[in-house]
Parts: sequence; structure tokens; C-alpha cells
Amino acid sequence: MSVFAFYLFAISTIAGGLLTVISRSPVHSVLWLILAFLSSAGLFVLLGAEFVAMLLIIVYVGAVAVLFLFVVMMLDVDFSELKAEMARYMPLALLFGVIILMQFAIAFGAWESNAAAEGLRAQVIPVDRHNTEALGMILYDQYFLLFQLAGLILLVAMIGAIVLTLRQRTDIKRQNVLAQMYRDPAKAMELKDVKPGQGL
Repeated sequence: MSVFAFYLFAISTIAGGLLTVISRSPVHSVLWLILAFLSSAGLFVLLGAEFVAMLLIIVYVGAVAVLFLFVVMMLDVDFSELKAEMARYMPLALLFGVIILMQFAIAFGAWESNAAAEGLRAQVIPVDRHNTEALGMILYDQYFLLFQLAGLILLVAMIGAIVLTLRQRTDIKRQNVLAQMYRDPAKAMELKDVKPGQGL
């Protein structure tokens, strides 16, 4: 059953990725991309990496792919014109694709399985411990300081990007909250006695 599930998920992943690229409708491309993500998550489950599979579903399918779908459906983009522009670079893209396939063939041809790999993995993750539990122990116990330092670096990078891209424009009107709060109600409104048949 596991072999059948592997071939099913593998074929659907390849088919989803291929149809994502060659599909004419951008909405259909995003839907095929979601299929490829779900199939990849199934492959991760078969490998015993259920935490990575759940992350793939929650982050990529639940957030990124749905965001792509909403953006593609809301923006009326002329994709036929974009594809016509990309058709000029098709020979170069095919050349790069052939080179990448040749590199994959060379890599798989020289692939040799290490007999000590299973023992090394067993030393990192004990057999009696769950995969997600072992990953949590590694991140939040053995490498806790490095994990927090990585989060701090990302926070500083995010703040730096906001500060560098923030521009104060003087040609637009901004809301002054303090001026609105401290305004005098007696001066904020003026009563006019409008005579019948006359305007202001």
C-alpha cells in the first residue's frame, strides 16, 4: 500500500507541477500548484516527516497559494500579452532546462547510499521519540540560543527594511490625531442662520 501511495503522490506531484507551467488559465495554474503542494505533503508523510508535511499544507496551501489565487482572480491582468513577451525567451529557457536535466542525470548516476547514514540519523533522533517531538527538542533545547538569535536577526532585518523604505511625503495630507483630540468643540462648528429662499 505504501508503494502504491508513493507512486500516486509522485505522479500527481509531477503532473501538478507540469500543468502549473503549461496551463493557459492563471486560476487553473494556481489550482494545479495547490495539488502539487498537497501531493508533496503526502510524500513527506510517507517519509515520516509529518511536521514538514503539515507546515507545507498550512503555510503554502493555506496561505501562499490561496493568496495567489485571490490576487489572480481580483487583478484583471492580460496574461496573453505576458505570455507573448515570454515566448521570445523560450529557446534560452529550453537550453537552461536541458542543462538542469543533464545535471540531475549526472547527480543520480553518481549517487551512492551510505551504509552509516541510518545509524547517524538514529543518533540524532531516537527511535522511541516522535518526529515532531525530536525536532522540538533540537530547536528549543539544544540550539535554543541559535534559534532565538536567528529570530532576532530576522526582526532586525524586517525593521531595517521598513526604515529604509519609509518615505515622508510632504505633498499629501496626513491625519493628526492629537489635533483632533484637543480641538475646541466651540470652534469646531459654526452655526449659520440661513434665510428662507437664500443660500449660504
